[in-house]
Amino acid sequence: MPDKRTHRGPHPQDAKLFSAEAIADLQAAVADYSLLLTKGYAEKSALKLVGDKFSLTQRQRLAVMRSACSDRQFAGRRQRQVPIENMAGGSLAVDGYNVLITIEAAMSGGVIFKGRDGCYRDLASIHGTYRKVTETIPAVELIGRFLDRLGVTAARWLLDSPVSNSGRLKTMIGELAHRNKWNWQIQLLPSPDAELARTDLVVATSDSAVLDRCKSWVNLARDLIEEKVPDITLVDLSSAG
Repeated sequence: MPDKRTHRGPHPQDAKLFSAEAIADLQAAVADYSLLLTKGYAEKSALKLVGDKFSLTQRQRLAVMRSACSDRQFAGRRQRQVPIENMAGGSLAVDGYNVLITIEAAMSGGVIFKGRDGCYRDLASIHGTYRKVTETIPAVELIGRFLDRLGVTAARWLLDSPVSNSGRLKTMIGELAHRNKWNWQIQLLPSPDAELARTDLVVATSDSAVLDRCKSWVNLARDLIEEKVPDITLVDLSSAG
């Protein structure tokens, strides 16, 4: 069945799965999972152990997985994080789908999770195909205006070429950048993660795999949402562990 969604909003069960009554168990699960990662347990087996302990659904387990990190990951990410206000006069490498989809989700009422490392993450998944939603253009424009306000002089957007419709998204972002005179370069790459890991530019992402490999990063999605999209459905798991 084709995906006919026009928003990247909440799942029908999210109000129950991430209700106030569920938060304590989710925070405890993030704490336990982070501890097991710190002790060297394999991610898959550790998540099953924790998920079974708290009788979590698959969607809740995904939230726990995306919100947790080991002590070593936590320390490394903190050490390499650049404050957003330090980006004036600088350039960014933007993890395109990662940042854009999180902003789209926030704008459309999707549940946003604040993880142990302070990053904002969502539960949206593109499953190999990116579908433009009502919030796509407003989200790109919001990112552009935010970077302008920060004084960011240039941005290099990296998109996954294997994802269907990446070419269309590249064209759309390029047209918006040209119209607004933003100094943006939009590239399609087979593996943006590899480029984000080796670039000397500060990276805008909340992808754990990128955060643990890049030279420096900025918490763009969180800082933008806190300033420009404050009325969101936020589940704070940052204090866990």
